[in-house]
Amino acid sequence: MIQEQPPISVVEVSPRDGLQSEPKLLSTEQKATLITRAIDAGVRRIEVTSFVHPKRVPQMADAEALMALLPAREDVDYIGLVLNQRGFDRAKAAGVDEITMPVVASDTYNQRNQGVPTAQSIDDWLAIAAQAKSAGIRAGVTISAAFGCPFEGDVSEDRVVDIAMAVAAAEPDELALADSIGVGVPAQVTRLVARLRDVLPNVPLRCHFHNTRNTGIANAAAAVAAGVTALDASIGGIGGCPFAPAATGNIASDDLLYLLHRSGFETGIDLDAIMAISRWLTDVLEHDVPAMLPKAGNFPGSIGLAAV
Repeated sequence: MIQEQPPISVVEVSPRDGLQSEPKLLSTEQKATLITRAIDAGVRRIEVTSFVHPKRVPQMADAEALMALLPAREDVDYIGLVLNQRGFDRAKAAGVDEITMPVVASDTYNQRNQGVPTAQSIDDWLAIAAQAKSAGIRAGVTISAAFGCPFEGDVSEDRVVDIAMAVAAAEPDELALADSIGVGVPAQVTRLVARLRDVLPNVPLRCHFHNTRNTGIANAAAAVAAGVTALDASIGGIGGCPFAPAATGNIASDDLLYLLHRSGFETGIDLDAIMAISRWLTDVLEHDVPAMLPKAGNFPGSIGLAAV
């Protein structure tokens, strides 16, 4: 018998992180369809867009128009990613429920992603978090490239902890660790989560993994075993950072939900409905998606495979 486990919040990031590096630009209406279908499937926290310069990320150029199309739901949090003060001002005006701001663990990557050194992004975050709280907007911060940088290589755990301590001064509603380029392994996850829980016991932790090197789902399992109760995932496993070489594939919501549900964790999300969205995305994006479950099928049930 599967032992009952505490609920896990799965934050759907396909509308933002999933689509931002896709060569095909979806229409605002198609993005709204993706989001509303995710809501219908039971998703309650969705990173819907990023408020960045449209020349930098043209896939997110319609942020305000998309927010205007989304249904008003008291039971759903719409999350907007911001990089700086201008992005926050736009997100606030558009009516997001929550913001998340990345602070990259390496200066080189932060400079390429946000145009400033890491220390400047920390200062920007402290100011923006205070404004968000005053406006009644939840404020989360993500330490990106926490497990490795495409430009500088390994990132020391001490540096990640130091950054976490610095950003925690703003009392974030949530602190996320992101393996932005999919280089982390479960042992790193276990150690880093334990260290952050030790120094910041009252800050809720979330994890964001990519499956670039096929370790994303294992890392998610390690995070849950370490006590993390919120995980990012992308329907179909689409996504990646356009400013990091080979940063492909978020962990797939489909595959993560299968792991969680079969392990006794409740998410409130209908897995079959998520797989149906993955199949729809395959048609809309005009290419296959990385998720394994839509190919193999759910279980128990008919999976269409011959016995060997």
